[in-house]
Amino acid sequence: MKELYLVGNPNAGKSTLFNCLTGGHAKVGNWHGVTVGALAGEMKEGERRIRVFDLPGIYSTDSMSMEEGFTRDFLLSHPDGAVVFVSECASLERSLPFLLSLAKEGRKIALVLTKERMFRKEGGEIRTDALSERLHIPVYSADGQSKAALKKRLFRFLELPSATPADDVSLEGIYRAGENKLSRIDSLLCNPFFCIPAFFLLFLAVFYVTFAPGWAGDIMKQAVDRFFSETLSGMAEAISSPVLRSFVQQGLLASLGSVLCFLPQIALLFAALILLEESGLMSRLAVAADGIFAKVGLNGRAVFSLLMGFGCTAAAILTTRGLDDKKIQRRVILCLPYISCSAKLPVYLALSAGFFSNPFAAVVLLYAMGAGISFVVALLLKGKEEPAFILEVAPLQIPRPLFVLKSLLFQIKQFIIKTATIILAFFLVSWLLSFFNFRFEFTDVEGSMLASFCGGLKFLFAPIGCGDWKMAYAALSGLVAKENIAGMLAVFYGEFPFGAASAFAFAAFVLTCSPCVSAISAAAREVGMRRALLYALVQTGSALIFSYLVYFALCGGAIYLFCALALIAAISLLGKKQVETVRRRGKHNIKRVHR
Repeated sequence: MKELYLVGNPNAGKSTLFNCLTGGHAKVGNWHGVTVGALAGEMKEGERRIRVFDLPGIYSTDSMSMEEGFTRDFLLSHPDGAVVFVSECASLERSLPFLLSLAKEGRKIALVLTKERMFRKEGGEIRTDALSERLHIPVYSADGQSKAALKKRLFRFLELPSATPADDVSLEGIYRAGENKLSRIDSLLCNPFFCIPAFFLLFLAVFYVTFAPGWAGDIMKQAVDRFFSETLSGMAEAISSPVLRSFVQQGLLASLGSVLCFLPQIALLFAALILLEESGLMSRLAVAADGIFAKVGLNGRAVFSLLMGFGCTAAAILTTRGLDDKKIQRRVILCLPYISCSAKLPVYLALSAGFFSNPFAAVVLLYAMGAGISFVVALLLKGKEEPAFILEVAPLQIPRPLFVLKSLLFQIKQFIIKTATIILAFFLVSWLLSFFNFRFEFTDVEGSMLASFCGGLKFLFAPIGCGDWKMAYAALSGLVAKENIAGMLAVFYGEFPFGAASAFAFAAFVLTCSPCVSAISAAAREVGMRRALLYALVQTGSALIFSYLVYFALCGGAIYLFCALALIAAISLLGKKQVETVRRRGKHNIKRVHR
């Protein structure tokens, strides 16, 4: 089967073209680094088939970022495939040198121009037919023609013989760039003194609509909760068999309901992230935040991965390939578990009633704690080098309603599929182990197989007032998927039975512990399995210690912790000064000895 490679600068529209040609669902976004690996699909027309690969954005073979290196190595290892070079009309002049360098390698190559309507709206002009004659390669426009027409042209292109590309190309007379001035709104959004507070207030508003009592997220959450806990559970009361009734009410409805009732709030958060990506605001936040991020050893491009962490940690880890430096990538991967993903949200809301009457305040506090801890971790890992920052700012645009809706429905579908497969399977196995003994007799939880397996874990959370093996099992279930924790708490307790300090300390553990298995697997692909497992162990161990300290502080030990931290800081500063003095003396002594 023939192969076709989609190549071009970041944010040129390659993934959109890939979805158009193959009917795929590749992640697209109005920001740099969306595609992080080779996505494969088939372009079909009747009986004809072509294998299409969507590659990460690249500016030249002298790559800087890891994603560019991936594309360069992929092209070197696949020298015979045809290339469709995708370029925005506005950035054609900047794309031409790389396009011609690929054409001179003897590859069959075509040029597809994207975002032509926006280009012409800004005063730009381009003559595609004349450009094709001057370049000696086929040139197509992705705008203004149907999917079928574009497919036919690309199938025809693959049947053409390879052409000899032009050595040097002038665009005079066939291309004129439009206005490329920085608008007032762009100047404002790239100003950190305006942009960062504005984004903070925007996220605060999103959280309020999502979590505040009586607002949209809370109303929808309560409706779904009543459907599971009252309507469906009430219908299950008619089941005569106690075993089957327990299976339906506790194994299915209590567990699934405890996760799915938070789906409306998760959907609202995903919608906010999609709007942020698609509008071009995310890249402006990256520019505005670069100065702050540089002080903790990161750069503005880390904003993309960290914000994606609010959706899914595993997906966010994969986007770190778009960073310029392997060291920065490792720091971001270490920071990401402290950014609360959507899977932690059901756990926070299940625990929040134990320490705050208002879930909005509880969730904002936990999310802010996570962001603060991630910055502290980045600061502790900061190197001496100044991180480089190069970013192509995406154009501002009004998000397309249909695109936003399709992206949101896709995220909701993925969450439901995950809940209905991995999470449901885990709940059913847990129910079986929780209500049957080794002779497979129906029994209570304390006489079950699970109690025998996990009884020794009861001391794990005893320091935070939760000396129960069921709490430890619920916490460990989060390694499979964080949503499991909320489900297991619902199965075992219904409502959190311990005090407010215990609830907040346990939430602090969930906030700071290792991410789920899929995120660990994603980290292993980026930094290696040994390093990923080491990260997970260190994060889980430190999360336990952190939860103990939080509980100790809430139970009257705050003043002692403050004094201890002040003492540690003083000793560190004093030690640093002494080291500097010793180094200076050593330097003079070495000179004297050598003389």
